Amino acid sequence: MADNMLERGSDWLEGMRTTHMSSPVEYRRPPATEPMTVNATFGRTDIEIADEGGTTIESHVWDFLILAEELTVGEPEPGDVIGANGRQYEVMALGDDIKGWRWSDPYRQTYRIHTKDIGAAT
Repeated sequence: MADNMLERGSDWLEGMRTTHMSSPVEYRRPPATEPMTVNATFGRTDIEIADEGGTTIESHVWDFLILAEELTVGEPEPGDVIGANGRQYEVMALGDDIKGWRWSDPYRQTYRIHTKDIGAAT
């Protein structure tokens, strides 16, 4: 049980998000062939990349918010694959973030995993 009111509130919010705003997805770490089913909330992160000439490219990556306790393989790694809605998404590094994820909350309960769409599920 959480020690303080803010942490208890964060626990409650994460539980409500997972219960009411998530969908089951398949998480796989290649080369393992057996995916695990976890609950994920879909999100996106907008990014801007500027080259040396001053040209700015705006884009976005698809994010998945997954409770750390549900991801039994440990921390997400670039190259992991998430299957959702008939598509596959590969965990990828984003800018200086070489891990491909960050914590979504101050109490480190939920991963915000950055991905790129790699095509239809086979």
